[in-house]
Amino acid sequence: MPTGILFVESSPKSADEAAAYHEWYENTHLAEMCKLDGVVAARRLAVVGEDSFIALYEIEADDLDAVRAGLGEASRSGQMSPPVGLRTDPPPTVRLLRDIASLRP
Repeated sequence: MPTGILFVESSPKSADEAAAYHEWYENTHLAEMCKLDGVVAARRLAVVGEDSFIALYEIEADDLDAVRAGLGEASRSGQMSPPVGLRTDPPPTVRLLRDIASLRP
């Protein structure tokens, strides 16, 4: 079971760049994220009725801040590819969530 979730809400810069945005996210970025220490799964969801998308990265780690730091280092060092077609105004919403309870019936 994950100990945390990295939540990212973003959207393509424009309709013209939407295909490149989805291609980068699904065929490059998700795999890069899953190579990071602590990230064990990734998935994307579409917000119903909006042109906005959610990426959820499941994290299994004792130190969630260390996973966040590892992501920052991977980005700065070039291990992560730069975003393609990503809207930056407003910037994506990024939240690191710590698991406090769960139930699977």
